[in-house]
Amino acid sequence: MTTERARFLPTEQGAQAPNAGRVLALLFAANTFNFYDRAVPAIVAEPIKLEFGLSDLQIGVLAAAFTVVYAVCGLPLGRLADHRSRARIMGWGIVAWSLLTAASGAAWNYASLLLMRVGVGVGEASYAPAANSTIADLYPAGKRARAFGLFQLGLPVGLVLAYFSVGAIAEAFGTWRAPFVLAAIPGLLIAAGFFLVREPRRGASEPASRTAAAAASASTPPPTPGDRPFRRVLAVPTMWFLIIAGIGANLASYSVNTFTVPLFQRYFGASLTGAAVLTGVVVGVTGLVGLLVGGWVSDRAARRSTGARVLVGAVATLVSVPLTWFALSVGPEATGTFVVLFGAGWLLQYLYYTSAYPAVADVVGPRLRSTATAVFFAAFYLLGGAVGPVIAGALSDAFAADALAAGASPAEAAANGLRQALAVIVPLSMAIASVGLFLAARSVRRDNERMTAAAG
Repeated sequence: MTTERARFLPTEQGAQAPNAGRVLALLFAANTFNFYDRAVPAIVAEPIKLEFGLSDLQIGVLAAAFTVVYAVCGLPLGRLADHRSRARIMGWGIVAWSLLTAASGAAWNYASLLLMRVGVGVGEASYAPAANSTIADLYPAGKRARAFGLFQLGLPVGLVLAYFSVGAIAEAFGTWRAPFVLAAIPGLLIAAGFFLVREPRRGASEPASRTAAAAASASTPPPTPGDRPFRRVLAVPTMWFLIIAGIGANLASYSVNTFTVPLFQRYFGASLTGAAVLTGVVVGVTGLVGLLVGGWVSDRAARRSTGARVLVGAVATLVSVPLTWFALSVGPEATGTFVVLFGAGWLLQYLYYTSAYPAVADVVGPRLRSTATAVFFAAFYLLGGAVGPVIAGALSDAFAADALAAGASPAEAAANGLRQALAVIVPLSMAIASVGLFLAARSVRRDNERMTAAAG
């Protein structure tokens, strides 16, 4: 513990940490390559499917296996991050997932690739709980949405970098294996920074009226042998509503991230590189705008109330429902219309991040925030992120089989089967996300007041 305290950054209670920008930049860089590495299998899904003779369901299971392990391992690693150096936990996690990403390029069959991706999930599970907890201690409540928005920019930036480079790398080297190996290099370089960074003291960004002793009071006391941290997190009503929103958002996003490149290839007739670039525009470039604008809008709304910030995300995700449905209803000749409509809907869904993620810190005290983030992530990844690609893959195979039985060619059946599957799961999932956020908007202020009263 002495070593960890020496690494704390001295910060005036309730103020933004002096080195907040530098630490946030490092967290952003790691998050960028977190999502870059995750995107690689989805971008080269078609050549992997061809080489190993896979179905869409098996492609979905490949994504789901990573997500399940990521979610389950995040729980103990989140608890560890509440008591040990978050910077070191993140650093070693990045080393692990980068090396295993490189190893994925050596897979000799479906089972070996599946095993490598499971290992990547273990490494990446160490990152999000510690990173989100660190940001909450770097920035006071009134600046957190923008900070979380900038951090979450790693998601679309990572996807844009991946979608604009992985297809070209695979085609240049003549193999889908090359991008996995090259993706590991930036991660190992970024990991070194985490062994040098000084992290903020837990609760440092809370209002000055909450002293260090108060921050360790009844609502978030130090752990004891009989402590039940997961139960205390789930005793907060807003957490349940945020989990519902997270399940819906991740059902949609993991289905989209797994199957949009194949959709452009099969249904719209694009090449691997062209499909990857178009996907980068639809799900990546839109995120750059959505998270930047969403963070600004959400923080302005938070000046009125914590509930107003969550309400912004609820309305945005609701509007995304018809946009994504109409986009997935167009014909194969209407590529431009699909890009515009789906891109607009996907831009709006990014406001889920700038509304839901800061809300966790609004209702859970500093000593439980890594744990709360791990619970939040585990629930929506297990019930959303892991399930979405499996459902989408199974629906795609089923719709394709029906089309074949009706006389369609194998190529037409595969194309329309995938489009129909996404047309079912994406709008429905975003509707679930919207409902969860509307419910959270009604309870977040009350739970925030309870947390503040208990701590002060």
